[in-house]
Amino acid sequence: MSKLSEATYFILVALLREPLHGYGIIKSVRTLSSGDVNLAVGTLYSALDRLAETGWVAVEREEIVNGRARRYYRITDDGVTAVHTEAARLRRAAALVTRQMAVSGA
Repeated sequence: MSKLSEATYFILVALLREPLHGYGIIKSVRTLSSGDVNLAVGTLYSALDRLAETGWVAVEREEIVNGRARRYYRITDDGVTAVHTEAARLRRAAALVTRQMAVSGA
């Protein structure tokens, strides 16, 4: 598995707790990233389409709100594995930087 984009990583992390609809994902990603990742609607749905194709997210349910369909997405077991793998990769990368900084006295 290749590394995940920052947006994709935070989308998967947002879905770890519970299924969310699009706007809920956008809000959760903004909060989880301390405002560093602000997803545009088009970016979100393109990412969700890709994640669904890989089998990492699935539509949990759909409901009609104000005459419009609202889809709730959930992370799959494969998606959980992917986000855990990426978190481990990021931990290793951060540890490397921390060690280098200690050695160089930075």
